[in-house]
Amino acid sequence: MSLKQRLIEHIREAGPMTVADFMGAALYDTEDGYYATRPAIGGASADFLTAPEASQMFGELIGLWCAHEWSALGKPAFNLIELGPGRGVLMQDMLRATQRIDGFHEAANVVFVEVSTPLRDEQAERVPNADWAPRLEDAPPGPSLIVANEFLDCFPIRQFVRGEGGWREKLVGIADGGALTFGLSNALPAPDDEGSKPGMVREIAPALEGFMYEIERRLHAASSRALFIDYGYVAPEGADTLQALKSHKKVDPLEAPGEADLTAHVDFARLTRLARDANLDVGGPITQGHFLRALGTDYRADTLAKANPSHAQRLGRELRRLTHADEMGALFKAICLSSPNLPPPAGF
Repeated sequence: MSLKQRLIEHIREAGPMTVADFMGAALYDTEDGYYATRPAIGGASADFLTAPEASQMFGELIGLWCAHEWSALGKPAFNLIELGPGRGVLMQDMLRATQRIDGFHEAANVVFVEVSTPLRDEQAERVPNADWAPRLEDAPPGPSLIVANEFLDCFPIRQFVRGEGGWREKLVGIADGGALTFGLSNALPAPDDEGSKPGMVREIAPALEGFMYEIERRLHAASSRALFIDYGYVAPEGADTLQALKSHKKVDPLEAPGEADLTAHVDFARLTRLARDANLDVGGPITQGHFLRALGTDYRADTLAKANPSHAQRLGRELRRLTHADEMGALFKAICLSSPNLPPPAGF
């Protein structure tokens, strides 16, 4: 029985499910979920393209950022942790760019937080000496530099739609013909209703608070930083941001659960509030374009182009994709969460 059919049977027995429950099943079902069955994530032949796959410059700059922050921590033995590492391309580029940083590789214990067996196999080919943990909680304790690119956008979300009679939750049910369909719950109380208008959508990732508790615990236990880069918003616009991608095209999220990547924009304002409530220092959020340019991406592209003139046009396209407002430069944001009393992180 396909995942779609299993979800239909579940709804027939238990009633409509939240968008968060649907996303959780579509992405993480152990048999048919997207991340359990897809060996290729984020590449040109996959369903979407991530920044590390778009250009080696991205991973190189993040690697050098980590080396700089390792120095700011006092150059301890540390965990270099990547959350949701995909095919391992980002870490591979990070390690290549830092191989001449005296003592950095010797001090680093590379840990991938990954649950997908197919992806672990590919990560091992690119970074043979890495360790793995199924959850951040299972990563070794101690000083850490945590990097997460396009990780938070995969947290399942609940959606609430403002109607004439109040807020109603968006649910996944079954249409008359037997197909999956979106519907709305009965009206819900909404104490924070000021400023809302009919048609507005609010999205909440229920798992974010629990995740931030683990970030808080780790960053207060030992001097550490966590860098998140993802697409999202600082001020919610009241729009529906749930999307499904397959073969680099947007598709119906309900059409084939488990066969398309499901994501939603990250609420960076909520992330910032949670971090500050946890007494963590917060750098950003700033746009990816601003962050990468502060790290010297224009200089890096120019240096590579001069060394490889035949690649100059390609490097120019890659630079634009990473930093231009019409590409990844504005929609994607960077935020750094730090243990208290550290110097400000580079780029922020």
